[in-house]
Amino acid sequence: MARQKTSQITDVVGHIPYRLALAGGWIDQPYVSKHLPSAPGSMVTVQVTPQFRFLDRSGICGSTRRIATGMWGGEVPQGRDKMELVRELYRAENEGLAEPSGSQDMIGLVYPGVNRLDYDINHEGGYFPVHVESNNQPDVAAWFESMVYLVPVITRPEGYNPLGRQNFDTEWVARLGKTGQDCFEAIVAKDLANLGASFNECMLCWQTILPDVVDHPTIKMDLMELLKFYQDNYAGAMFSGCGGGYFYVASETPVPGGFQVKVRTELS
Repeated sequence: MARQKTSQITDVVGHIPYRLALAGGWIDQPYVSKHLPSAPGSMVTVQVTPQFRFLDRSGICGSTRRIATGMWGGEVPQGRDKMELVRELYRAENEGLAEPSGSQDMIGLVYPGVNRLDYDINHEGGYFPVHVESNNQPDVAAWFESMVYLVPVITRPEGYNPLGRQNFDTEWVARLGKTGQDCFEAIVAKDLANLGASFNECMLCWQTILPDVVDHPTIKMDLMELLKFYQDNYAGAMFSGCGGGYFYVASETPVPGGFQVKVRTELS
């Protein structure tokens, strides 16, 4: 008897998209954005099509995606207000948690395309953005797909907590929030040099305000030494999330061991 063939990867992993969180990450947390000397501070998310199963514990929003899949039956509901869906998913994931995840996780799964999320502690306590600027232009999506490589490095270890050491200096938090603005502008302008620069600057901000994001006793390799190689040899590079996961490498040439993604836009 012939075995029935699975025709699409989405038959296995579902249709809920994944999301990449780029420069400015952590500004979606009120305990960070409250230190902005002037608001808003920004970060960037990019929604990507599920072409394969991303690794867990790698900063690609896997846990939020599982909750969304259970809630919505495998697809993001169409025809409903996007921010309403974000709030619904936020409540489902964070109810009763002492350290809730940031709303960028949910926004990245609900909002297609390339998105700049602007956070202000004076707007809803900083939990949700005061504004979301979206770009769904096919040429911008295609440019991003061709210029960003994901390099698998190491999954986030058990027992890891990025919040041990904290240094929320207002100057550095302001710099972090600006990396999101710079990153979005670079993508829309198709500016590889400034995209890479925003990656590098974001990593410097993370290393300064939350050192355990990049260096922690549970991480058994020197992630920063490896990252430096990619920053020195390509336009720029950053972690996909705290504790490693993937490296996002901005490059116009292929990166050995790296792969590219397909951006999901409203038009695709």
